[in-house]
Amino acid sequence: MTMEVSAEEFFAGVDLGGTTITAGIGTARGKILLQKTIDTLSSKGPHDVLARMAQLVLALQAETKTKCKAVGVGIPGLLDLKQGTTLFLPNLATQWRNIPVVDILGRALGMPVRILNDVRTATLGEMCFGAGKNVLGMLFFSIGTGIGGGVVTHGRLLLGPLGSAGEIGHQTVLPEGPLCGCGNFGCLEAIASGPALIAEGIRLWNLGLAPNLMNLCNHELKKVSPLTMAQSVEQGDHMVAQAIQRAATFLGIGVANLVTSLHPDLVVLGGGVSRMGDLLVKPVLAEIQKRVRMFPTNGIRVECSKLVDGAGLLGAIALAAGDGFTGES
Repeated sequence: MTMEVSAEEFFAGVDLGGTTITAGIGTARGKILLQKTIDTLSSKGPHDVLARMAQLVLALQAETKTKCKAVGVGIPGLLDLKQGTTLFLPNLATQWRNIPVVDILGRALGMPVRILNDVRTATLGEMCFGAGKNVLGMLFFSIGTGIGGGVVTHGRLLLGPLGSAGEIGHQTVLPEGPLCGCGNFGCLEAIASGPALIAEGIRLWNLGLAPNLMNLCNHELKKVSPLTMAQSVEQGDHMVAQAIQRAATFLGIGVANLVTSLHPDLVVLGGGVSRMGDLLVKPVLAEIQKRVRMFPTNGIRVECSKLVDGAGLLGAIALAAGDGFTGES
């Protein structure tokens, strides 16, 4: 079966994760022709990962019979955007220090390469193709294994000198709180991320205070997740409900801090934990209304991402197309 392709320009996007790499071919309007996922296998080192990433993009081009104008890559860590290199990827083997990603992929693919932090890339996806389309001011919170995010002001993605503007998960929300992976204490990520929720669910399980959660997980601790916790609340686990409410309240405090500073039109909650829906949205809205006192907040919307896992790939395609990306601080 031959895939028909129009004369429209095409771009490649890559979402690099700790366990998988997703790549796709699409248009500047966000239409995905084809996407595929492979294992990252980061233990083989950055050069092997980049070689297989390039092979994946070339295979997608061949299958779609397209020639992409550029490729955008979302990368989980700290980057030097001007040099096109990685500085520190904490969740990949060897941490990818000073790897010239743009140069390596550019030579392998024969096209321009743009890189950006993965959560800022997802923010770009939300801004161009999700709830943030046509919105001048947006905050994006990605809540999963950690909490990352991005800031859109005046319809542009805010980057900062290293593309690191938007590390909103590492604001201090609870002074003298638990140690965060970044080295600070009481970060939002340390008390409201997926692992923080799961740890509290397991604690309640061990105390015998989450019977429905135990049943939903078939008495297997490894099945405890934010989603199974949310399901147990629906079945009447009141202590689990309190744990989620507490984490959502901390999230709301973090959101309110940034709303006070930036006064956005929209707050988008993304990442896997955002699938909890109103269990997050309602407490976040309540904290905004409670804590933002300098201006009216009735017009500020809080929504869960409709793109969820697709925001990163769509953002990478937008990055390749140049949408919302200036490279300016």
